[in-house]
Amino acid sequence: MPSRPARLDRVPFVRARTETDPTATLVAARTVTERLKDGLSGPGCRVAARRLRRLLGARGLAMADLSGSPVWAGRPAEHADTAPLLDAVLRTEAAAGRAPLAAVPLHVDDELAGALVVYGDVPASAVREAAALVSAALERARLEATAERAAQAEFRALRAEISPHFVYNALTVIASLARSDPDRAQDLMLDFADYTRYSLASHGDYTTVSDEFHAIETYLALQRALLGDRLRVQVRVAPEVLGVAVPYLVLQPLVENAIRHGIEPRAGAGRVLVSGEAEGNDCVISVEDDGRGMPPRTAREVLAGRGDPDSVGLANVDRRLRHVYGPWYGLVVETAEDAGTRVVVRVPRFQPGVLP
Repeated sequence: MPSRPARLDRVPFVRARTETDPTATLVAARTVTERLKDGLSGPGCRVAARRLRRLLGARGLAMADLSGSPVWAGRPAEHADTAPLLDAVLRTEAAAGRAPLAAVPLHVDDELAGALVVYGDVPASAVREAAALVSAALERARLEATAERAAQAEFRALRAEISPHFVYNALTVIASLARSDPDRAQDLMLDFADYTRYSLASHGDYTTVSDEFHAIETYLALQRALLGDRLRVQVRVAPEVLGVAVPYLVLQPLVENAIRHGIEPRAGAGRVLVSGEAEGNDCVISVEDDGRGMPPRTAREVLAGRGDPDSVGLANVDRRLRHVYGPWYGLVVETAEDAGTRVVVRVPRFQPGVLP
């Protein structure tokens, strides 16, 4: 008489070694989260499956995305075909099977993202907790990817944020000089072309302090043509910081704000001072005006993105600096009513991965 196939619930089982040290357990859970940053089809999925299998003490564990292709760690369930089980979970979005072979759905933001398969004598409650851990890791990865895309969108928006008022006035001044002073009109038109090319061209994420200061000087040349004697400018930059890498288009918005909100509203002449110097391992750049200033509370609102929508890019610049360098860096605004405004940018002179 032919032998009967072994029943699934009578498969001999040897429990895999589990993580018993609390520190090791926490490290394993963190590893699962970190390795799933690229999702269930990413390169870290197999490592995440291996660590999760050890956490559960399972003989085998697999994670599958919506394609239904499992990534296994340990020994697969050799006595049963897991394909129908996976198909049932992905089709019904409900758990299927029972120990020693069970599968549960993985949801991210109430949407099905895949399935988790566990082979071994693992309690159903532990399987559900493992699925919750994986789902939370996938949700975090999605949020981080969304935040990164939002930051890039903000960056592109800032790059295209050239004031129509400034463009109109600059071109009007250039046109007015075309007959009376054609040489100066030509120089200003070249400055305008240089300014727009730098602001709109497809650069990388980072540039140098030198290039940012060149863009600032071009912008100031156009503003001096517009404001005449009302605008006095002083630019000082130490040679040792010229090669420091900074996020692209991070300084010009500060100068534009100084002129628009500090100098233009004044009845008389005003001064803008732009400086850059080294302080230990940091590069410190400041933009200062002697305009009307603002209450410190208003400055906090502006940096939080809740201030005057006309404050060009200050909150954007602050978020980008903190995203690249960490919370220690970003913008510092020193101001008071009728006392002018000083905006300080501090960035590390050397930062791994930040290259122009």
